[in-house]
Amino acid sequence: MINQKKISFDITVYDSLTELKNNDQNLMSAAVKARQKAYAPYSSFNVGASVLLENGEIIEGNNQENASYPSGLCAERVAVFYAGAKYPSMKIKAIAITAASLNHEVSEPAAPCGNCRQAISEYEFRQQEPIRILLMGETGCIIECDSLADLLPLGFNSSFLN
Repeated sequence: MINQKKISFDITVYDSLTELKNNDQNLMSAAVKARQKAYAPYSSFNVGASVLLENGEIIEGNNQENASYPSGLCAERVAVFYAGAKYPSMKIKAIAITAASLNHEVSEPAAPCGNCRQAISEYEFRQQEPIRILLMGETGCIIECDSLADLLPLGFNSSFLN
């Protein structure tokens, strides 16, 4: 018997930063500051990420490129891995991600790549609590997802390895 199921999720779209709650505005502002310090001489595509921990601390990360691809690392993984290294038992509440290009205006939110989705998913699975995701380009709207699982349905986790 063949069963067909539909996977869908809701997003919230904000027209501007001013529509976000103050905490989320601060989180996205930290991601913008991190983006401005990105090292992206090859792609000219700067990404910043900021992670809000349950203790209220914000950890920043940005993409770090390398002439020897794929030796670089995306902003999301830099921030999440640093948070995990510095605060190994602290839950991640939210992640703000923003992208800008030196070659053109990025007016649409840029979602995390597959590797970053998997890395963030690991933290969400481990803490058994959703991680909210805020996405923004250089300009334009902001997208909010309630959980990383929305961006990576049918994700792989350690339960498959047991």
